[in-house]
Amino acid sequence: MRVVIVTESFPPDVNGVAHCALQTARHLVERGHAPVVVAPATAAGDGTDVLAPCPVVRIPSLPLPGYPQVRVALPSRRVAAAIAAHRADIVHLASPFVLGVRGMAAAGRLGIPAVAVYQTDLAGYARTYMGAGEATAWRRIRSVHAAADLTLAPSGAALRDLEAHGVPRVRLWPRGVDTDRFRPSHRDDGLRRELAPGGEPIVGYVGRLAPEKQVELLAGACSLDGVRLVVVGDGPSLPGLGQALPGAVFLGRRTGGELARIFASLDVFVHTGPYETFCQTVQEAMASGVPVVAPAAGGPLDLVAHGRTGLLVPPRDATAVRDAVRALVADPGIRAEYGAEARRAVEGRTWAAVGDQLIGHYTDVLARRPVVAA
Repeated sequence: MRVVIVTESFPPDVNGVAHCALQTARHLVERGHAPVVVAPATAAGDGTDVLAPCPVVRIPSLPLPGYPQVRVALPSRRVAAAIAAHRADIVHLASPFVLGVRGMAAAGRLGIPAVAVYQTDLAGYARTYMGAGEATAWRRIRSVHAAADLTLAPSGAALRDLEAHGVPRVRLWPRGVDTDRFRPSHRDDGLRRELAPGGEPIVGYVGRLAPEKQVELLAGACSLDGVRLVVVGDGPSLPGLGQALPGAVFLGRRTGGELARIFASLDVFVHTGPYETFCQTVQEAMASGVPVVAPAAGGPLDLVAHGRTGLLVPPRDATAVRDAVRALVADPGIRAEYGAEARRAVEGRTWAAVGDQLIGHYTDVLARRPVVAA
């Protein structure tokens, strides 16, 4: 199968869209298919994609004003040219918004089926950054995804949102997790001594530091006696968080084996953002054998079994976050029990397993397309 993956983000970017696009490309290659990735150009320029699993076509881009870590592709004929040159059987649109819309239009003109993967809660972002605009965002989402042969939602909450807002042909496709990289055996006592010299329980957040993540909700947990808060990530909210979370350890962006050691060395993982369509870091914490505190909204509802693998709290409630952290920190036995159950819950959610599900979705879409006589 010849697949063109048009994605709004791709490594070296560090975010859920980029990571999922990379894992999708890898799996397709491993299964004998032929993918090509189309993505915005990076600030680093040439040489970025030497380790990519397949060819990557970069589209000229500019940094998003106020958030330079995000780049937006400029209008370009390269998208349609890449799809045509690859003789694609199907076009995969990863979180289509700007570049993906052009990919959708090109696929339509060329008569190639398109699968759109919903990954970003644009309506939630509109509410966060503009204080309004949700209705406009949903009109945009609906118009983009209605043009696809199939939309794939990463969680039950996302699927219900899409259907409630009139998006047709929606099916569930969750995300995988690298259960070899993220595992309890990577717990590092030396790292724990560096992060918490007094032997304090370590509570961690991993993710982008941006307004929609609402990391400031960790202030109450940060102030608990005998608790060390560790924050991993980068983004525009970093300067303000230094003041909001006094005493926290900010490690910046970490990846690979280093990130896996950090995850496994935590005692509690906390996610605060209420707009997650899936929440990959929650799944990585669970694979690392760490109990999770997360908002009872969006993707975490599918991932965290309240009272079994962690605790779900009301969204945007700093007091609830603090109280959940306090309860877990106070009971090592419950932490161990929840962490072990969290690991068991995700052991079957490998990228290979969900990658095969994706290929099944592709096959279904192609089977429904009428055969055009030569």
